[in-house]
This record gives sequence, structure tokens and C-alpha cells, in this order.
Amino acid sequence: MSKNIEAHIFVKNESRFVWYSIMSIYSYVDKINIWDTGSTDNTRLIIKEVLNLPESHGKVSYEDTHLEKFDEKFARGKMLKESTADWIFIVDADEIWWDDSVKLIRKTIEENSDQIESIIVPTFNMVGDMFHYQEQMAGRYNLAGRTGHYGLRLFSNKIPGLHTEGDHGVFGWVDDKGQRIENRDPKKIKYIDAPYIHTTHLLRSDKIESDENVYKRNRKFKYENGIKVPLDFYYPEVFFKSRPKIVPSVWKTPSLNFKLRAFIETPIRKVYRRTLMKNKKHGY
Repeated sequence: MSKNIEAHIFVKNESRFVWYSIMSIYSYVDKINIWDTGSTDNTRLIIKEVLNLPESHGKVSYEDTHLEKFDEKFARGKMLKESTADWIFIVDADEIWWDDSVKLIRKTIEENSDQIESIIVPTFNMVGDMFHYQEQMAGRYNLAGRTGHYGLRLFSNKIPGLHTEGDHGVFGWVDDKGQRIENRDPKKIKYIDAPYIHTTHLLRSDKIESDENVYKRNRKFKYENGIKVPLDFYYPEVFFKSRPKIVPSVWKTPSLNFKLRAFIETPIRKVYRRTLMKNKKHGY
């Protein structure tokens, strides 16, 4: 029996990547629920381009609102309560998926939905531009016995008492006993090699001031020289699709100021990460 998958996309000032994010999963989910908490750049106009697609009617819903105080628990909780889907797919507006990744996720759910209740996948965290990614050691997530750049991106809507808890940074989905879903039965947590590109460390709006007006976003932007992608690196297919004129290109390269600052900060970051890992290994 086919399982219904609903994508939840939470946005604010995401004009650089939101179109690519939505369209990268568009053909592979049953519904897309977008919640905008007060964009002031071109995000709204770009999303309207998606809403104007003939097949979007009944598939894509858009809540254009403004929260006086950022409240992730409330917003994501409301999206969750209103969903009747079998599975929830968390897709942030800075995440762009390969076709094969989403196809594999869909196939895994169709074949294993009765045995699993959440899915973990790896990520490529880009730094500086779309031609460099962050070293694995920089990843802090500890999921499914793995530490690094990973994300819990899908979960069953049938987890008992499923609801949201916590503020941004410590936010999570929990069950009826208050246990975070990533800490439930490990046999029901499925890791699959279905990566996506994560642009959280890049500028996500076409206007710097718009990025600065998003809660905690300035902490995510990194002045860092990453690992250069190999020459045969295959980017997500959505990057090469015809796009509306209002949607910016993803191929912008860093300014000289960025390069100079990254040259200074990158060695410091690497030393810090290695020291942290060494101390953790020795139990300090």
C-alpha cells in the first residue's frame, strides 16, 4: 500500500535557495506545506512562482504569516497537528536534494514502513560557495551511531503522542513519553545513503540585511575554506532546470573580503575541531 509523504518547509528570507529546495522534492512527495514567518526579501514572490504551477493546486499550501517572536515549537507543531500524512519529510529551505536520494527515500518507506519510524541521511555542508564543502569533522550531529554531517529528515506520523518541544537549537520532535524520536528504538531508525546539499553556512538571502534579520542565522554563516568538490561531482538535477527569472543562480563565488577572512579563520576552526575531538576521545 502506498504511503503518503508530506514535506514541511519552514522559511524566512530564503530567496537564494528556496526555489531549488522546493523543486528538488516537488515530484516525489504527495503534499508540500510551506510556512513563512515573515520574509522581507523575494522569498514570497519566488514561492508564488511555485504556487502558480498548474499542478500545485491541492498539492502545495502556503501560510504567509508573521511571528512577533520566533517560536519554532509553535509553528512546526501547528504544521504537524494539521497533517494527516503517513510520513513527515522535514525539508528546510537551505536543503537541495538529488533525484536519486528522494527516490531511494520513497522506495525505503514503501518497502519498510511497518518496520521503521524515522530516517537518517548524510549531508554535504557547503562553505564559501557551491564549489566547496565542509570537512566531516565539523559535523556535530550524533545520529544512528554516526557523528558528523547527518540529519533526521523523515519520520512516521504514527509515533505515539508525536509533538514538538524546545526552542531553536534544542528543538525536536518527541513522543508521548517526552523522548526525542532519534532516541527511540534504534532498530526502527533507518540510515540510508541518500544525501542532500546543505547551504546553511552560505548567505541564504539575496540581501545581507535580510539574512541578518533572521533569528540566529548570523551564527550559521561561516568564513571558511572548504574541501573543493571533485571535477566529476554531480550536482542536484534541479540546479540545471529552467527557472523563473526572479530565482538567482547558485554559482556565485565569494568576494575578496570573504577569501581573506576565511584564510585567517579556517586554520583556527580546524585546530579547535581537532582539539575538541581529542578531548572527547580521552573523556575530558
